[in-house]
Amino acid sequence: MTELSDDLADVLDERLAEADRRLRLRYPGDPGTRQPVHTVYIPADRFTADAHHRWGAQAVELLDRHAPSTEVLADVTGMPVELVGDVHDRVRAKLAREPIEDLRVDFEDGYGRRSDDEEDRAAGEAVAALAAAARAEGGPPFLGIRFKSFEAPTRRRGLRTLDLVVGGLHASGGLPEGFVVTLPKVTSVAQVEAMVEVCARLEQAHGLPDGRLRFEIQVETPQAVLAADGTATVARTISAADGRCTGLHYGTYDYSAALGITATQQSLEHPAADHAKAVMQVAAAGTGVRLSDGSTNVVPAGDQDAVHAAWRLHTRLVARSLERGYYQGWDMHPGHLPTRYLATYSFFRASLPATAARIRAYLGRVEGGVVDEPATAQALAGAVLRGVDCGAVTAEEAGELTGVDRARLEGLARRVEV
Repeated sequence: MTELSDDLADVLDERLAEADRRLRLRYPGDPGTRQPVHTVYIPADRFTADAHHRWGAQAVELLDRHAPSTEVLADVTGMPVELVGDVHDRVRAKLAREPIEDLRVDFEDGYGRRSDDEEDRAAGEAVAALAAAARAEGGPPFLGIRFKSFEAPTRRRGLRTLDLVVGGLHASGGLPEGFVVTLPKVTSVAQVEAMVEVCARLEQAHGLPDGRLRFEIQVETPQAVLAADGTATVARTISAADGRCTGLHYGTYDYSAALGITATQQSLEHPAADHAKAVMQVAAAGTGVRLSDGSTNVVPAGDQDAVHAAWRLHTRLVARSLERGYYQGWDMHPGHLPTRYLATYSFFRASLPATAARIRAYLGRVEGGVVDEPATAQALAGAVLRGVDCGAVTAEEAGELTGVDRARLEGLARRVEV
């Protein structure tokens, strides 16, 4: 009865074998690792081994001075007081325990042009400080550097700094586990291909395992989104990275300026920014490459009104990014940390009861108001795990509400095989 379909299946297996192989290679799915909720950039001349503690302490000091109570913080940020009350102590604990999740020592725009001798010294100092920060209690679990771009004027300097830092860290005890570097101002697929070769050559020169060096691609030029032939450059750069690309990071201000958007209108919520990020999101879907939104240059500094205005803006922007599936962003000032965690924790905790109930219903095949597909169940489990990873939700809460342990959630989220 099935002779025809069996024969056809054999034919299709043979015909589609190469397509199946490319699909597995190009779209491996989630890498099954933690994604930080933000990346903090600190200029190389201002970076020290205790930067994470200093940022955390400054963030708490700002909270104490400008939002000393749950009610004030809720009023300042425009968030429901009940929700702020639920996360307030968790945010303060996070600022004391692990204030920075992902840190980049910046040798690019935040550092600027210096003499070669000065940047060489800064690279050596960064090596010692990065190694110490990686070992410190409460240190960032992810860290690295942003070096100067592969554009012709900065290519040699950027490569030299990268070599000094990678070699120095390896010689001083090895690259930290969460080490990653940022390739900025990408304008062509060729630059990403060159970065792959640079990584391989550095691994060989310094005795590192093959594939150890990974990098993020900063999408901050129009050419990185759309090529001259009309194709999506960003999709091709992921393939060109040969498995070494960990993330696509949107660069708010360089990208906006390159489009001629006036400075007063440059924002990560500008329609042009939304277009670029939508292309990035589609290009990265299923590849295992994570997405990061950009930053705001409005910092919580000055008098109380200025701090409050900056906090309200940042809270709204972080929540907006989370709603659109961007679970990471850039923070440029210690004062951004309270609202980063406030908005992030509130996002995951507000949705937790309904998310957990839908997971229970899906696993128990219980009919309800929403009939979830496997792909939706995967997203639901992923949201719970993100909340646990950043500290918004405890593992005990997640287990009690969903009825399953972390291992089962990871299987549902397809972080591991089940």
